[in-house]
Amino acid sequence: MTDSTSPEDKTWRVRIMDLSGGAEDNIVEEIGGFHDLAHANAFARCYVRDSVERCRTPGASAKDVLSTWLSFGEDAVVLEAGEDGWHSANELDDFVATRATPMERDWRALDPRRLVEEEDEGEDLPDTPEDPAAD
Repeated sequence: MTDSTSPEDKTWRVRIMDLSGGAEDNIVEEIGGFHDLAHANAFARCYVRDSVERCRTPGASAKDVLSTWLSFGEDAVVLEAGEDGWHSANELDDFVATRATPMERDWRALDPRRLVEEEDEGEDLPDTPEDPAAD
């Protein structure tokens, strides 16, 4: 039997890994619903960027930030993406050396769970009557 799923039909998943070892197999959660690899990669990148910033303390050197992240941070891996998936190792030195902007940290804006909730918002609500004050 052949696999009839085309690459366009694939949804991507991102695995969040707890570097402190506080979760079973270091896996915190898996997030699905990314409809293209670019979206999954962008989410993973922002998630790790935010995690690095949460490990940054005033006056900490890049080496201190890296050490703290490796001990207490969270990494993100795009599943089944191979070399095309974003990898924290490729940018980690830049992340610890340079403070992130709020936009670079905003993984919530890219979270597909949020996008679905916003799309579904109001879907089950009955029609609301016209505003009587508008007449």
